[in-house]
Amino acid sequence: MIPLPTPQQLRYLLALVEHQHFGRAAEACAVTQSTLSAGILALERQLDARLLDRDGGKHVAFTALGREIATRAQAALLGLEAVVEAADAARAPLSGILRLGVIPTIGPFLLPRLMPALRQGYPGLRLYLREDTTDRLVERLRDGRLDLLLLALPCGGAETVALARDAFVVALPSAHPLAARDSVPAAALQGERLLLLEDGHCLRDQALDVCGFARGEGPRRDPAEPDGFAATSLHTLVQMVAGGLGITLLPRIAVQAGIAAGTDLVLRPLAGAGGWRTLGLVWRPRSPRAAEYRALVPLMAQIAGQLPEPGGGNAGPSHQAH
Repeated sequence: MIPLPTPQQLRYLLALVEHQHFGRAAEACAVTQSTLSAGILALERQLDARLLDRDGGKHVAFTALGREIATRAQAALLGLEAVVEAADAARAPLSGILRLGVIPTIGPFLLPRLMPALRQGYPGLRLYLREDTTDRLVERLRDGRLDLLLLALPCGGAETVALARDAFVVALPSAHPLAARDSVPAAALQGERLLLLEDGHCLRDQALDVCGFARGEGPRRDPAEPDGFAATSLHTLVQMVAGGLGITLLPRIAVQAGIAAGTDLVLRPLAGAGGWRTLGLVWRPRSPRAAEYRALVPLMAQIAGQLPEPGGGNAGPSHQAH
C-alpha cells in the first residue's frame, strides 16, 4: 500500500501557500514554526519531491511541482471533509459548525433579523460569520474555508438559490430637483453625480447596470474630485450624499434598517424594470450538505421577504421610505 500524506501535512502546505510566510502559516495552524517546517520537510521526504525552492533566501517560493501538489492537496482535503460532512448531515441535520460568508451590503442589515431566527429554529447550529467582498468570499468557498454564502446573485460556478428581491432606493439631498418626484427613473441618474462604492463591491457594478451605463463607463465626476475617491461602505455613501457631494442608490434592506436615520436625505423609489438585486444563497456544487442548505431557504426567504417595499419620504423617523 502506498504511504499517504496526512491531512495535517496537507494543511501545513496549504497554509504556507495562503500566507506565504512560515510564521503566519504556523500561527494559522496553531502550531510552532518549527513544527510546521518539520511537517513540510516530512511531506517532501515522503513524496521524494522538492516542493519549496529554498535557494531564494527567506522568501517563500514553491517549485512547479509544489504548486501542483498544493492544488491536489486542496482537492484531497475537500474530499475528506465531505466524508465527515456527509456523516454529520445524516446523523444530525442543521447542527454543528456552519461557516457563512456574507457581503457588507447585506450582512449588517439582514443578519440582525436572521440570526435570532436561526438560533431559535436550529439551536444545534454553530454559525461562524465572515464578511468580505463577493470575489473573496467565492474564493474562500471554493477553497473550502467557507460552507455557505449570502450575497447578491448571480454567482457562477456554484449552486445558488434566490431568496428575495432587494429593490434600490434613490438617496438625494433634500434640495435636489429630483427630490420633488414621487419616484426617480433610472435614466434620470445618468446626468447626475452618482456616488458609488469602491471597486470590488458587487453593488457598484449592479448600480451601474441599473442606471444603464455601458461596460467601462462610469458616472459623471467632478473635475476637482481627487483620484480614487470612493466610499468603502454604505454608511459612508450616506454621509457623502448628506454632505451634498452627489446622489446614490441604496438597497432596500439598508434603508429599512435605518441607514439614513438622523439625516435630511430624501429617499425615492427607483422607477422602471430591473431596479433591484436578488439576494441568494450560494454553496459548492455537489456539497454533501446541500439538502441542509436548501432546508434553510424557507426561513431565510421569509426573513428577507418581510422587508416592506420602499416608497417616498425623507429619512426622518416618521417619514422613512416604506
